[in-house]
Amino acid sequence: MKIAVLTGGGDCPGLNAVIRSVVRKGVHDYGYEFLGLRDGWLGALQDNVVPLDTSSVRGILPRGGTILGSSRTNPFKHEDGVRRIRDTLAAHQIDALIVIGGEDTLGAATELSRQGINLVGVPKTIDNDVPGTDYTFGFDTAVSIATEAIDRLHTTAESHMRTLVVEVMGRHSGWIALHAGVAGGANVILVPERPFDVDQVCDWVKSRFKINYAPIVVAAEGAVPMEGQMILKDRSLDEYGHVHLSGIGEWLAQEIAARTGTDARTTVLGYVQRGGTPTAFDRWLATRFGLHAVDAVKDGAFGTMVALHGTEIVRVPLDGARGRTKVVDPSLYDEFAVFFG
Repeated sequence: MKIAVLTGGGDCPGLNAVIRSVVRKGVHDYGYEFLGLRDGWLGALQDNVVPLDTSSVRGILPRGGTILGSSRTNPFKHEDGVRRIRDTLAAHQIDALIVIGGEDTLGAATELSRQGINLVGVPKTIDNDVPGTDYTFGFDTAVSIATEAIDRLHTTAESHMRTLVVEVMGRHSGWIALHAGVAGGANVILVPERPFDVDQVCDWVKSRFKINYAPIVVAAEGAVPMEGQMILKDRSLDEYGHVHLSGIGEWLAQEIAARTGTDARTTVLGYVQRGGTPTAFDRWLATRFGLHAVDAVKDGAFGTMVALHGTEIVRVPLDGARGRTKVVDPSLYDEFAVFFG
């Protein structure tokens, strides 16, 4: 059997661990052949294929990013996209496809699966917002990076007695903001799931200054004020119709400074959350996902996605994740309200 592998969407720590795991088990246990599709769905559209074997995946476990490259290409936005993908698979006699991606990449995979292409999904995203799995690899690394940044910013905030607003990733879900904010001892945590009251945020900030403590505010990029709109630097869209977020941190810092009469600055962590070596947990989870993805192909369990439930790796239907986002439960957010202000 010949299997192709692709990585789509934003890069993510742990992608190379999945590729390594898939190839190692597929070659050694089942005698499969492997090819890599370059730059996600774009490689499938353009017939950009590279060989994958055990030597090509040696030493990539701790590396961030993806050796196959990635893009946010939506195959259904390109003329004859499905036919071109079929042609690529047929030209290389590819029997099945392992698709490693987040909400959008797996959404495209779901539709292609419905159209008869044999594929298995592997969920990845630093946002941890793919439904059907308890955790996605990349999330733990992003939280660790954000937490370290918050730890470092505390000393600067205290030295200058100013508010520091830390903007982290999280378009529709606040998992990174909540986990890193709690772990880093933030005084305010703002998530997309809970529109915030700017006056309340300012009251929390002022209460910190009253006890000679410089506040840290952690905001997910998708956080929105009550009766307001998402703050954007621009309105350009990607092929999946998503705007390019960022801007809430700067806007909030300006509002805090104007309303409290105190100094406030912004740190946007941005792509630094995606980069670098994956944590031990993300390497472990990504490796297990890869092993089980190959098993799913062997069993002919196409149209499924591997997922983490508790400590077990299971298979769930791909279409069960389509059009939904795993968001922070309000009760979980409320658990930490005692630390605000």
